[in-house]
Amino acid sequence: MTTMQPQPRTDVAPSTATSEAPSVAATPSVTTASAGPTVVPPVATSVSPSRVPGTPSGRLTGQARSDRTRELFTQALGASEEVVQQLHDQVIVMHLELAHAEAKRYRSRGVALDDLRQVAALALTKAANGYDVTSGHDFLSYAVPTIRGELRKHFRDHGWMVRPPRRIQELQARINHADGELSNGLGRAPRPQEIAEHLDEPLASVTEALASDGCFVPASLDHPAGGGDGTTSLGDLLPLDDADHRASEARLLLQPVLRHLSERDRAILSMRFHEGLTQREIAGRIGVTQMQVSRLLGRILGQLRDDVGDVSDTGSDS
Repeated sequence: MTTMQPQPRTDVAPSTATSEAPSVAATPSVTTASAGPTVVPPVATSVSPSRVPGTPSGRLTGQARSDRTRELFTQALGASEEVVQQLHDQVIVMHLELAHAEAKRYRSRGVALDDLRQVAALALTKAANGYDVTSGHDFLSYAVPTIRGELRKHFRDHGWMVRPPRRIQELQARINHADGELSNGLGRAPRPQEIAEHLDEPLASVTEALASDGCFVPASLDHPAGGGDGTTSLGDLLPLDDADHRASEARLLLQPVLRHLSERDRAILSMRFHEGLTQREIAGRIGVTQMQVSRLLGRILGQLRDDVGDVSDTGSDS
């Protein structure tokens, strides 16, 4: 009796790879030979639009990526909204690593890197939707400034712990750039006056911007104090209650209103609150009764309260 042996398949024809078709993974074919099953390597049917054969990583780089990007945008001209979105998605995927690289340039500045990557990705999407291929310019010349602009806007709007005025924010960015240029030229850190002359800005504005430098990422009160043993924090150095400071504020507030009092009223206040005399002792000095001293003090203090209220209202209106 004769047995039939199965013959291995030899009719697998490779498909022609095209850059326009989406990437589809081929299913490996299994044939049965006399020695057992044999796996035939899969045959690729297309090339992913973000990859190109012949490169170690398979990714489009340099001019190849630029040409493929222009090809995708050209295909989107006159296409339906759904097709345009699909083509734009391919462009975004091709340039996503570039957006993440731009975000990485702004790390360690008080904003989480993951947030910066998200902002950069959204900016890349914005650039892809706004790019006009008929302008003749390369996509990167439009996308990179868009990504950097959105990152800087995110820092300006959301990165400040203590938000200074807009003009100070913008001047601070110019100062940082000028500081590097002047340091290279002078061989040392530039002085505020030199920065002001370089930027053609008033010295007062430059000084104000330099003073607000810590507003972006202020130091924590738990941060170790410099020059110590590491166990003392900045918060430990702050006074809990400064009586002298409160007294200074009171003197500054009372000084203008005390000028409105008569010499006798000022003398009564000095005896009562500076020398610490009782009403009876004050009465003996000025030759009046204790009841009259009590009434005098009530009138003087009432006048001071009214005058201090007028000064406070004037200060708040200004």
